[in-house]
Order: sequence, then C-alpha cells, then structure tokens
Amino acid sequence: MSSTPLSSTVRTRLGRMKDRAFTDRTDLYAILDEGRICHLGVVIDGSPRVIPTGYGRSGDTLYVHGSSGASSLMAAPAQDICVTVTHLDGIVLARSLFHHSINYRSAIIYGTPRLVTGEDEKYAGLHAIVEQIAPGQWDVARRPTRKEMAATAVLALPLEEASVKVRQGPPGDEDEDYALDLWAGVLPVHQAFGTPLPDPRLRPGIPVPPHIADPAR
Repeated sequence: MSSTPLSSTVRTRLGRMKDRAFTDRTDLYAILDEGRICHLGVVIDGSPRVIPTGYGRSGDTLYVHGSSGASSLMAAPAQDICVTVTHLDGIVLARSLFHHSINYRSAIIYGTPRLVTGEDEKYAGLHAIVEQIAPGQWDVARRPTRKEMAATAVLALPLEEASVKVRQGPPGDEDEDYALDLWAGVLPVHQAFGTPLPDPRLRPGIPVPPHIADPAR
C-alpha cells in the first residue's frame, strides 16, 4: 500500500468547505475498508448511469464485479469513471433549518479501469470482493467454476486519483440563534448486522458458521 498523500487534481480539490478535505491515504483506506457497497458512475450511449455494486480493495487497487454481459462493466474500460463510497454517521439537527446537515465520511475515486483478464488476478479480485462483503466466506463457500468465472466480469481501478471528504461534529448555527429555546445536536446513525436468517432449503443440523454468527469478531 502506498504512503503518499492523496492526489491533488482539479477533480479532487474541494471548491467549498476545504476544511472537510482529508489528504492522508490511510483515511481513504479506512472509508473503503468499512464499506460494503459502492456506486459506480459510468456513461453509456451518452447517458450517465450510477450503479450500486459490491467492491473490494487490495492494496491500491479497487475491484468491482458484475455480469460479463453488463453494459456498464463493458463500457467502463473505455472511459473515465467515478466510484463513490459514503458512510452516514449522523443527522445534524440545528436550530435553523438552513444549518441542518449530516455527518458523513465519503471517498471518491476517479480513473479509467481495466478489465481483468488474467485468471490469477480475477480470482484475487473476487476474493477481495467476497471478503469485503462477508469476511471469512471465501474459505467456506464453493469456489466458482470455469463457467461461472466466464460469466463474471471484474474491473480493476487504481486508487491514484481520489478525494476524501468528512463532516463531523455539532451544528453550526447563526450566533443569534443560540439563544432560541430549541433543541439542537446530532442524532447518530449506525449500521448493524441482524440475526442470520437460514435459507428455507437449508438441510437440518447445519449450524451458522462463526464468521456469520458474529461478524464483528
């Protein structure tokens, strides 16, 4: 993994609220590693599309996957794309409606991806994606067959041009509004795993594996 600061380009520099920009590459890694879903922005036949999809990070490469027949994945290697990951951390409730906001952490990656064709890297990319979504699952589930691999496309996007933006803390009201008899503060938002629901066709006697029963361990 690289220790260089995040890139400073026209697309990654913040035009407003520059104090919310984080330039340490470890902040980018932390946001990506905590997420499960990204949004892939690509132009198809002159029209923009934003596709939610799973992803995985390996070093300074982000992998996304989908059907080998998906127009979004097939069009992406011929153009610049944008991938976004966002965490909602809280609703910021101010005394005035104008100053309501949200606390969040977001990462945006720009670049031209490449279609992964080598079998070893394709496996490695799929491993990164599966372990991002459900850590420990790669080692217990059946591996993909050659037919399934052929039906799956994997894109690799370098983390060379990226920006991180974070909003934290309480609301920032107008000075005169602090005297109002109105509650203000932050309503935290957390994402949590629920109780595993077994497949209705699961054979009796098969227990929930530890990495699913306690995904936070």
